[in-house]
Amino acid sequence: MITAYHLFTGPDGDSHVTKGHITPGALTPSKHIYFQETAPHSSSDWHNAPTTQYVITLSGTLEFTTHGGETFTLQPGYVLVAMDITGTGHTWRLIDDAPWKRAYIPFEEGVDTHFVAGE
Repeated sequence: MITAYHLFTGPDGDSHVTKGHITPGALTPSKHIYFQETAPHSSSDWHNAPTTQYVITLSGTLEFTTHGGETFTLQPGYVLVAMDITGTGHTWRLIDDAPWKRAYIPFEEGVDTHFVAGE
């Protein structure tokens, strides 16, 4: 299974995270993909996802933290299902010596992301 983390805004207005996976072979409609690279040892202050999107980490290991103190680690090959477009948001920081190379695949709100919670 491909490890995934669902990052979402809860009813309390805070970002929360659930670990799980993406259903193999399932299709999610999207219109484009784009790539980005951030230098090693970088970090980002509090922010929300700009849109609902998959973020697929190609290189770099990151620690994410929500405003409520939840943390999780993204490694290469993991998928972030970023849906916390409102609320208190999250931060991230690179915790290894690699740049964060990633692919963003935005999708429409309300589509089935095929995220399945659980180990």
